[in-house]
Amino acid sequence: MKITEREFIPVLFASDINTYSMARAFHEAYGVKSMVIGKYPTGPSYNSRIVDFTANERIDQPDVFLKTVNDLAAKFPDKTLIAIGCGDSYAALISQNKAQFAKNVIAPYIDYSLMEELIKKENFYKMCDQYGLEYPDTFVYKAEMGMNYELPFGAPYILKPSNSVAYWEHPFETQKKVYKLNTREELNQVIGQIYGAGYADSLIIQDFIPGDDSYMRVLTSYSGKDRKVKLMCLGHVLLEEHTPHGLGNHAVIITEQNRELMEKIKGFLEAISYTGFSNFDIKYDERDKKFKVFEINLRQGRSNYYVTGAGYNLATYIVQDYIENKKLDLVLAGKRKLWLVIPRRVAFRYVRNDLAKIEMKDVLREYGYVNPMFYKGDLGFARLRFVLRNYVSHYVKYRKYMGSGK
Repeated sequence: MKITEREFIPVLFASDINTYSMARAFHEAYGVKSMVIGKYPTGPSYNSRIVDFTANERIDQPDVFLKTVNDLAAKFPDKTLIAIGCGDSYAALISQNKAQFAKNVIAPYIDYSLMEELIKKENFYKMCDQYGLEYPDTFVYKAEMGMNYELPFGAPYILKPSNSVAYWEHPFETQKKVYKLNTREELNQVIGQIYGAGYADSLIIQDFIPGDDSYMRVLTSYSGKDRKVKLMCLGHVLLEEHTPHGLGNHAVIITEQNRELMEKIKGFLEAISYTGFSNFDIKYDERDKKFKVFEINLRQGRSNYYVTGAGYNLATYIVQDYIENKKLDLVLAGKRKLWLVIPRRVAFRYVRNDLAKIEMKDVLREYGYVNPMFYKGDLGFARLRFVLRNYVSHYVKYRKYMGSGK
């Protein structure tokens, strides 16, 4: 696989599909090999021909992280390093430390003062109120409330941490990314488990918006160093993962356009002077015909290749903005493409919405599909074995958590 010497080196932190999707974007656009630094030698970026992979179990510790970045900058003084976090904790570390990075390191992230505000969902929802973004009916739970609290809505309930970074620092056996709970008793039980594991911040309890996975949307944006939005790409989620830790991760997406929704979120991002990648989880509420925002991720999402695969390469936005200093015009993406990370047979079996299934067939036939994991020229034996094992495992996972499908 041809690798080109460039004046820059992408340095990606984490080791999951997010890192590989970004590494592939950089390679497709510039032929460049990315550095990926994760805690453990595993994942789709490990054994990749388009990646130099380094495992460091302490990379998520602030002092180790800063030293690693600056040591790399000293090792390649004639190169510009582009630091990209592919997980919440790494995005936060870049934001916290960017003022201390060597001069040849680019960190396209908001200041940490703003990140601290946005990273807590309860603060994000206050900003939504300020700038006119709809979100589900919400109750902010504090540990000192005990079990004597009143909710303004009934079951089923959605429960999730306000501070996701802190939440995952306190694992427990039944821990999930988000919970759907059918009774008050179940809700109280899980609240007890979360605080019993050591988490100390607020929890978010929300009204459940009816509808299956096909009511979900994902919006990925890039805001330039001038704090103006340059790219927005909306994805219609047809199916998500349903494992406890993967609940809410996207499995099937079709790109689409909704200018009203895009313009509303564009206004929000520019009002708060956002810069870099952002990613919004959104659900359509049939009860009042409104799109409601669940959260903002302060980075590109793990499904970010749905954007690149549709023809809007995310890597080019950073390079053109920070390396080439080009003027970037706003693009509201409109090209259609199917993105999936599961076998097509699994997708068609478990997409519940018949209209969504018809749409998937139409887009597949007319525009084709992309799976970021299968990249021509990067299918050496060790990596291919990992990718295929993960790919085939979805047959078992979906049957276990969603039944036989239809």
